[in-house]
Amino acid sequence: MVTMFVRGLPSSTTEATFERMFAAYGRVFDIQITKDLFSGTCKGFGKLQMEGHHARAAIAGLDGSLQEGSYIRVSLDDGKKRRGR
Repeated sequence: MVTMFVRGLPSSTTEATFERMFAAYGRVFDIQITKDLFSGTCKGFGKLQMEGHHARAAIAGLDGSLQEGSYIRVSLDDGKKRRGR
């Protein structure tokens, strides 16, 4: 299992849209979206888990892609704490 970190998500992103975005590349096992405490909207960051070969395909296909007007960045999660998480 590989954990990926996604940044640049549109504020309209929900767990369902986030999962659908990656499901085209394989089974998504776990998703987490960082949400604003008061509004409940996406703060632009998320994590998900996929199997290694599916994760590599998703990174190749989605990194730098345009999603609902925002360019997203997809990478392997290195485990470092980031602001807003």
